[in-house]
Amino acid sequence: FKIYRSPAMCIFYVIRGHMTVTLKSAVIKKSEAQIRYSIPEELKTGSLVGNVAQDLGLDLKRLRSGRARIVTGESIQYTELETDKGTLVVNERIDREQLCGDLTPCSFTFEILLEKPMELHPVTIEVLDVNDNAPTFQNSHLEFEISESAALGSRFVLESAEDADVGQNSLQNYILTPTDNFVLKEYVNPDGSKYAEMVLQKPLDREAQPRLSLKLLAVDGGNPQKSGTVNIEINVLDANDNAPVFNQSLYKAAVIENAPKGTHVVTVNASDIDTGSNGKVSYYFSKSKAGIADLFDLDEATGRIYVAKEIDFEKDKKIEFRVEAKDQGGLTDSSKVEIEVLDINDNAPIINVMSFTSPVSEDSAPGTTVGIINVKDLDSGENGQVRCTIEGSVPFKIKSNVRNYYTLITDAALDRESLSEFNITVIASDAGSPPLSTRKTFNLKVSDVNDNSPKFPRNFYTAWIEENNSPGLSVMTVNAKDPDENQNARVSYILEECEINGSPVSEYVSVNAESGVVYAVRSFDYEQIKQLSFTVKAQDGGSLPLSSNVTVKIMIQDQNDNPPQVLYPVQTGGSLVAEMVPRSADVGYLVTKVVAVDVDSGQNAWLSYKLQKATDRALFEVGLQNGEIRTIRQVTDKDAVKQRLTVIVEDNGQPSRSATVIVNVVVADSFPEVLSEFTELTHDKEYNDNLTFYLVLALAVVSFLFITCLVVIISVKIYRWRQSRILYHSNLPVIPYYPPRYSDTLGTGTLPHVYNYEVCRTTDSRKSDCKFGRAGSQNVLIMDPNSTGTMQRIQSEKSILDEPESPLEVCHFL
Repeated sequence: FKIYRSPAMCIFYVIRGHMTVTLKSAVIKKSEAQIRYSIPEELKTGSLVGNVAQDLGLDLKRLRSGRARIVTGESIQYTELETDKGTLVVNERIDREQLCGDLTPCSFTFEILLEKPMELHPVTIEVLDVNDNAPTFQNSHLEFEISESAALGSRFVLESAEDADVGQNSLQNYILTPTDNFVLKEYVNPDGSKYAEMVLQKPLDREAQPRLSLKLLAVDGGNPQKSGTVNIEINVLDANDNAPVFNQSLYKAAVIENAPKGTHVVTVNASDIDTGSNGKVSYYFSKSKAGIADLFDLDEATGRIYVAKEIDFEKDKKIEFRVEAKDQGGLTDSSKVEIEVLDINDNAPIINVMSFTSPVSEDSAPGTTVGIINVKDLDSGENGQVRCTIEGSVPFKIKSNVRNYYTLITDAALDRESLSEFNITVIASDAGSPPLSTRKTFNLKVSDVNDNSPKFPRNFYTAWIEENNSPGLSVMTVNAKDPDENQNARVSYILEECEINGSPVSEYVSVNAESGVVYAVRSFDYEQIKQLSFTVKAQDGGSLPLSSNVTVKIMIQDQNDNPPQVLYPVQTGGSLVAEMVPRSADVGYLVTKVVAVDVDSGQNAWLSYKLQKATDRALFEVGLQNGEIRTIRQVTDKDAVKQRLTVIVEDNGQPSRSATVIVNVVVADSFPEVLSEFTELTHDKEYNDNLTFYLVLALAVVSFLFITCLVVIISVKIYRWRQSRILYHSNLPVIPYYPPRYSDTLGTGTLPHVYNYEVCRTTDSRKSDCKFGRAGSQNVLIMDPNSTGTMQRIQSEKSILDEPESPLEVCHFL
């Protein structure tokens, strides 16, 4: 080992094995530690370069967790980092000559980048030369024309051999054979390259030997040694004893890179004191540097040097070559030309993406890293100074932590619902004049989190449905929107539990969880329930679901499904109700009022009354709206006692429903007249029903009544003479009967006033009870055919009023 110490670092050089490790002192940050390896060129792929983990003091877990990788701006990556072993191996064939040319030492540099936290470790690989190239001449043979009068000591520059190797493996010396007339002398250029000259040591004799053949051998110092040869042919000319001489041994000039073709660089000048053709000088590029003619043109007559093709400062910062001046006699002289290349700002910054994360969650905190970029500029000085900015107004910013490396981070909270995608344009600009810039656009998508609950477009929903609907009918659809996406935006609808009329709401309606369609579970009856009010919840499909509620009202609409119901007159199967109209009744006399109700609502409950049939249509009319039956003319003696009216009650529904009621009216001034008429009416009805039955029954009843009446008459005559007389002279006293009062409570056609009625029940030869009431000018007669007994038996019963003027009298007739 050789150890060199300095205040800043310790450097250990491993001579054997060609490995050099450079470690900075402990005061340098870990992220700036540098390592250096030396390897021979032409190593096989996979050959070990060095143990990076060990040399950097890193463990393998750190390499893996930090996503350690090699960062290089070159298109070819010569080495590869094996993170599982922490070693650096050869990835591509390394040709030192291709990589560095004749520069020495030859090395290439790259960085090892680690994340979390970000560390940058520069690594320098020095490529050591091996003797894999032999010295070569550009031409296979050289020709010289030398005058026989050439003075001893005359020099003739020979073509230099090119050896791509360097150091000991490069060109070491030349050998000239044979050496009868010429001796070989070697020289070293300031840049270290070697060239040779033939020096005349013995005069030439054209007549003795007009042509000489020599061989120049170029030998390197490798092991094994390699060499190259060139044949030299010398034509001996007649006397030209003066060679051209340059007026300067060194010419210096400068040219800007990318100078247009034909740009004048410098002019060389040589003079020859000979006269005539022997003094005419021509200029040529020296054979000591091959390839110079590709960059410049040399005017052979004037010595002016021009730009032949584009010159790149980044490749050649300084160009050196030699120019020869030759006269017609073949004598030459050479001079060196140094041309400095001036840099211009012709390279825009280069942006390399080291890492980029997309998508990024919308709940990422400000300062979250989304990308790392590396920016380089091949120019030098201010032309190579780079500044990075972000174009436009986006919630991101870029900052630099390490040289030439920039981090792209979030600068504000993100909201996917506002903007789900960003185009982030990074602009890298240099400090040249004019400045050059490069743009790089990153497309960043924002991933969703469940931060929005479903929203209904309205605060409540109202729907209408007609009663008597079929179960399963679709009533309405509720719809909620969630601005999230995918599963977070998938909305499900849930019917919240509640009770309606003591029953769960699920017995009335249901909600489709996917579509939000509300269905009727049962058939609704408006007369039982007029509206439903319940709550529907919309819930999204996030891992922590969010929800919102909406109130739904379903209004039941009435249908005309109930016919009118007649409350008065009461239709009974066993009694016959009759309304009495005195023969003195005038026009407009109120006979009775038909009272009906309809449990429907609205126009379905609006009732109208019509007279369908009547014994005498010219005598009565029915009020269309109130159902009052009145006379429309004066009652006369010719009018029949028994009047039968059929009244139809209709509602206003579509289609309308109706009910029919029969009203019996008697036109009479006295009860006996009424009694005889209704007895006949009863008999006629019963005989029509069952003639045989009533004939037999009548015979039995008559016989029984006859005997009973005979006994009663005798008893009355003896024991109650006074009472019998009162009975016969009382003109049929009656018992008042008051039916229930009806009043209009719903406005659906019932009586708007209060009516009191007196009712009389009477029978034929069977037992009959008679109740006859009087209220104002109205009388009601109720006949009960099912009663037994006769009027005579009724009269024989002891039930009379003590006061004839009393409002309530009970009469029994025999």
